[in-house]
Amino acid sequence: MADELTPETPEEEQPKKTHKQRKNGLYPGVSDELAENMRSGWADTELRGLEPIAQATHTLARRDALSRRFPGERLVIPAGRLKTRSNDTEYPFRASTEYAYLTGDQTENGVLVLEPTGPAGHVATIYLLPRSDRENGEFWLSGQGELWVGRRHSLAEAEQLLGVPAKDVRELAEALTEAEGPVRAVRGHDAVIESALTDKVTKERDEELRVYLSEARAVKDTFEIGELQKAVDSTVRGFEDVVKVLDKAEATSERYIEGTFFLRARVEGNDIGYGSICAAGPHACTLHWVRNDGDVRSGDLLLLDAGVETHSLYTADVTRTLPINGTYTDIQRKIYDAVYESQEAGIAAVKPGAKFRDFHDASQHVLAEKLVEWGLLEGPVERVLELGLQRRWTLHGTGHMLGMDVHDCAAARREAYVDGTLEPGMCLTVEPGLYFQADDLTVPEEYRGIGVRIEDDILVTEDGNRNLSAGLPRTSTDVEAWMARLKG
Repeated sequence: MADELTPETPEEEQPKKTHKQRKNGLYPGVSDELAENMRSGWADTELRGLEPIAQATHTLARRDALSRRFPGERLVIPAGRLKTRSNDTEYPFRASTEYAYLTGDQTENGVLVLEPTGPAGHVATIYLLPRSDRENGEFWLSGQGELWVGRRHSLAEAEQLLGVPAKDVRELAEALTEAEGPVRAVRGHDAVIESALTDKVTKERDEELRVYLSEARAVKDTFEIGELQKAVDSTVRGFEDVVKVLDKAEATSERYIEGTFFLRARVEGNDIGYGSICAAGPHACTLHWVRNDGDVRSGDLLLLDAGVETHSLYTADVTRTLPINGTYTDIQRKIYDAVYESQEAGIAAVKPGAKFRDFHDASQHVLAEKLVEWGLLEGPVERVLELGLQRRWTLHGTGHMLGMDVHDCAAARREAYVDGTLEPGMCLTVEPGLYFQADDLTVPEEYRGIGVRIEDDILVTEDGNRNLSAGLPRTSTDVEAWMARLKG
């Protein structure tokens, strides 16, 4: 990896600076002649006549709704800044969900500001880094210059793409320190912007803004539904990729599965939406197993929980539990079929007007019945559910909202989410599971080390629901037939 800061040879081996080199104080070690040479001879690469991004009309509607919710107040929503991974390398940048939701932009340092035009209405401006300055050498001498990290859009190009007036973000912090009137900001993404607003915002008011933006994402518009389907379709292909290379995973580790799915995510989307869980054997009983460094053995199960994130940052979240050799054992099938039956009950409970908790309760009821039937718990089932005894083996909730965040709408008020009512356009996961830990002495030995989860992405429709991930088989017999076709 090239290093823009460290000389290619040790300092003591560098030639002594000439008078002209010393005179160029902006970038020590750069001669005036070289600096002058790098300023000129570059073609005009400005892009003109750009079409707005696909979601531009939707982001406008979202900003209008935000404006109506907080009339007369300045609203500040940052994208965030690069975060250091180690020394002088950064993590790949991912814009804050709130910023991307309202603008469609994904560049670091960006800030959306809604300036009030009076007691009602706002003017939106997006503050961005302009193109690297060729006059002062930034484009080739700065670590974030365009010759190092790639071209970024000019402010004029950004205006065409996003449908929002664009200004230089480097001027924003000072302007915000002088701003008057009520201000709200989304916190946790940009320390420079937060510092400029220190004496103008309150935690309580900012939290109201964060909660509103979380709840606003609950009902998806047509663009969002299309992106979620796109994410799911790519995820289905990623699962197919994994099945085709299970023999190679057996020769290596769970990392082969992780890498295989990641390739699909990067080829067809922006990234994975969250750390892939590629849990083989007893690792399937660890809910968020993302180390993915274990053995993949014939005869064991693979719990694969993974999702592709689209270029517009909408993610799928799908789980299948697969027999690594293509065929479930009797005990694996028994547990898998119980989870499938539980998921069927949960999906059937997803419909407009239902309580959000209904699908969880329906799924848990089935699992409790199975645990009583198998003699692992003493009935009646109502007693088991009242005391939550089934949770030793079911562990987690049965689903969550899905969107730009894998656990979307996380800041929403309880009454608007877990105690709320389902509406058409909401998208959620239904993902019951049973997990029998390898060291659990309360269950027969044959159960130990088996973990099963089945998860699908369900869209609430006007007349019920639609399974966006129906392209992946769910019954044990269909899974076996699907795997046989792919391996054949």
